[in-house]
Amino acid sequence: MTPTTGRITVQADDAVADIPPRIFGSFVEHLGRCVYGGIYEPGHLTADENGFRQDVIDLVRELGVSCVRYPGGNFVSAYNWEDGTGPRELRPVRRDLAWHSTETNEVGIDDFYRWSRKVGTEIMLAVNMGTRGLKAALEELEYVNGAPGTELADRRVGNGIAEPMDIKMWCIGNEMDGPWQVGHMSPDEYAAAVDRVAHAMKLAESGLELVACGSSSAHMPTFGSWERNVLTKAYDNLDFVSCHAYYYERGAKSLQDYLASAQDMQRFIATVAECADEAKAAHHGDHDIALSFDEWGAWYSDVWNRQEAEWKAQSGKDLHHEPWPKAPHLLEDIYNAADAVVEGSLMIMLLKHCDRVRSASRAQLVNVIAPIMAEENGPAWRQTVFYPFAEAARHARGTAYSPTIDSPEVGTESFGPTSALDSVITWDDDSRTGLLLMVNRDAVDAHDVVISLAGLPGFDAAACGVDKAIMLHDDDPHRCNTADDPTAVVPRSLTVTVADGTISSTLPAISWAAVEFHA
Repeated sequence: MTPTTGRITVQADDAVADIPPRIFGSFVEHLGRCVYGGIYEPGHLTADENGFRQDVIDLVRELGVSCVRYPGGNFVSAYNWEDGTGPRELRPVRRDLAWHSTETNEVGIDDFYRWSRKVGTEIMLAVNMGTRGLKAALEELEYVNGAPGTELADRRVGNGIAEPMDIKMWCIGNEMDGPWQVGHMSPDEYAAAVDRVAHAMKLAESGLELVACGSSSAHMPTFGSWERNVLTKAYDNLDFVSCHAYYYERGAKSLQDYLASAQDMQRFIATVAECADEAKAAHHGDHDIALSFDEWGAWYSDVWNRQEAEWKAQSGKDLHHEPWPKAPHLLEDIYNAADAVVEGSLMIMLLKHCDRVRSASRAQLVNVIAPIMAEENGPAWRQTVFYPFAEAARHARGTAYSPTIDSPEVGTESFGPTSALDSVITWDDDSRTGLLLMVNRDAVDAHDVVISLAGLPGFDAAACGVDKAIMLHDDDPHRCNTADDPTAVVPRSLTVTVADGTISSTLPAISWAAVEFHA
């Protein structure tokens, strides 16, 4: 079919906000092989003196991750932070109720801090609100950030970390609305708990940035009312509220609906932002509560649901004394070209709302629903979803702009008529460089696209040039990268023409594209 033309036009007043570095965050949980066999494999050929895989570190750096949420996730709700400190040979081995696994505690906050320093990422630390709470949170804060001279800070020094870790961003629990969560709570119970913990943590360190649990998904029965209750109760000491959203093709009503998943994310952001604003108004407050979209991405959750149902059926009768597995293969989804386009579209949506979404964590980082896969005693490789994230993380700088888009439409059952094209533009006035990110979410048709950049502030249309133009697309949208064929789906050159600040190109059906430009 002959492509139809879309037009993308940006003006100075389309500016959204400065691009927060934390929007390019990720997530490492003690789940499956994310830690053990992922970032940590002491017997691997590339392992460093702390047991961390250098080949994985190199890929994390290439991915451009800025901040990593740790150690969970569901895992944190029954976790004793002390277990992961001190000499490894003295650490206890425990059962993990979240993922029905054995936790050796070979990796804990001491080790993860050393890993983060080597990789160059910030840490977003989560505290246990399931089996513990206020006292444990304060003690962990003192251990992690305290100046030498107190018992817990000196314990950290004795464990080989002389300087305070200076972890600023803290998640107060994880998905506490979820009945699957150890110690899950009602909205009123969690509102009271987070208010107490946030208040006490700010007494200890007023400069902390604290994240309250929002709804586990937009499909929870308390979505919206949970946020209103929690944020209104604990407004004074909160800086962020978390958002979690996962998508996959079989969870959508059609491939076309799946490609439009960012429309669901947009609704999610609008609803939670409204709740945060209502809390501010109720308190006549002086600060906005920002959104931390600290779990997002593609997750084939139907596969996990089947695995979990089988496990429950097997273990549902009688008592069982079999050892729980160590670092089992869980949630190791292999992504295809369509998944990469959807994730590129979700990143565009996050950037278009970075005035409210000031932090985000693509979940997770290695092996578990991850952009990076690591073979035991073997190589590490990039999944399809690696590339859209990496391009944005490494090149989106300055200010994000939400342009005007005049696009052909596609029909969706979930969202009605929806724009086939979506885009965000970033522009760094200091370096005179920008990034154009685009997706064609049409499952069937290609579309020509004409992008006018001349309205960017201080933009010199006559000097406009393209430094790189790439596209991720495959004629088979279900084609994947694998360990045997790790480069089956990779970005390829995108043909563009440039004239007087206007860039023109053609985007095939189900495609993501990025253009780095200067002026």
